[in-house]
Amino acid sequence: MLLNTIGFILINKNYYPNVVLLYKLLEYLLMYIQLRNINPIKNWKVNREEIQFLGHDLQRPECILTEPNGTIWTADARGGVMKINPNGSQVLITPFKESDDLTTFKKLSNLTNPKSQIPNLQSYNSRYVQAQGSLPNGLCFDVKGNFIIANWGTDHIEMMTAEGKLTTLITEIDGKPLGKANFPLRDSKGRIWFTVTTRTNPWTEQLNSRSTDGYIALIDEKGVRIVAEDFCGTNEIRFDDAEEWLYVVESTAHQISRLRVKENGDLYGREVYARLSGFPDGFAFDTYGNLWTTLIFTDQLAAITPEGEELILLDDSNPATKKLLFEHYENRTLTGEILASVQGTLCPWMASLSFGGKDMKTVYLGSLRGTRVPYFQSPVAGQKMIHWR
Repeated sequence: MLLNTIGFILINKNYYPNVVLLYKLLEYLLMYIQLRNINPIKNWKVNREEIQFLGHDLQRPECILTEPNGTIWTADARGGVMKINPNGSQVLITPFKESDDLTTFKKLSNLTNPKSQIPNLQSYNSRYVQAQGSLPNGLCFDVKGNFIIANWGTDHIEMMTAEGKLTTLITEIDGKPLGKANFPLRDSKGRIWFTVTTRTNPWTEQLNSRSTDGYIALIDEKGVRIVAEDFCGTNEIRFDDAEEWLYVVESTAHQISRLRVKENGDLYGREVYARLSGFPDGFAFDTYGNLWTTLIFTDQLAAITPEGEELILLDDSNPATKKLLFEHYENRTLTGEILASVQGTLCPWMASLSFGGKDMKTVYLGSLRGTRVPYFQSPVAGQKMIHWR
């Protein structure tokens, strides 16, 4: 109605000399509306020269949690999390102490040279293919501020306090081992949702088989149950602000799906939300409605607009190894060695993104093979996670 009125006055302004001022005001209003409707990332890309880095000597910082006070937490392959304070200092929090059990601690690191982004093949296979040791993957806070950890190494869902006390919550479901626990998410009711990527072992075989054995489970007052299954490489999950839809990454299928959410936690009405040009991994909404996602292996940052268009915001891929990756993906002949050869330089095996900062416009990138966290400024704020609200 407003736009129709504006249009009528603009067309007939010469017949209404007394509304010249109103015409000008409406003209400015129309310009404002048009500017408001311009997607802030439509013609925007990350400036590589403006990327900064946070932390040092991190191990497998796959998932990142931001807090309003500026504290950053990253998953860490030594069995816990790294706390990075606003002043840049960092503290490793893990139930496994180097002074108490050096053998166990070294096994958890499972890299010959943890500072190297290109470990030898044996240590690479131990960590990235066989997933040996304790490998915290996805993280979220429960209502008490404890960490809920999806552990890719132990195949468990765990809880750890800020002091490092660890409790194993879930090891099996319906009488079967969980499989590759990937990502947990808390909703506004305090319930914990989590994903399992595959029960295939090693997980890399699922990249070729395309088995749809991934699922989403829910922990509530009734216990734990599977609420949706038959996903192809289940990865991160996110709610819209109203928690009416649950979005789920299917990495191996190169797509993001979504399901409607009932009050009791049941899911229904599954549909494909977007198809992508690579392997989506972590994702997050911005306040405009764009869905940002990392494309692992090719190390690209993409975004899906509300209209369904895929935008590449950052591309750190290697054209030669990217071509090799997709050739073997199409032929179902991917191996750990081929995956090992594919990575960028900024955020190797870019796995996740998190919005933070006082205005929620700082984007932090998580990775599987990096030792620090790249971050940069976005032209649009991100959706606030539940622990920010």
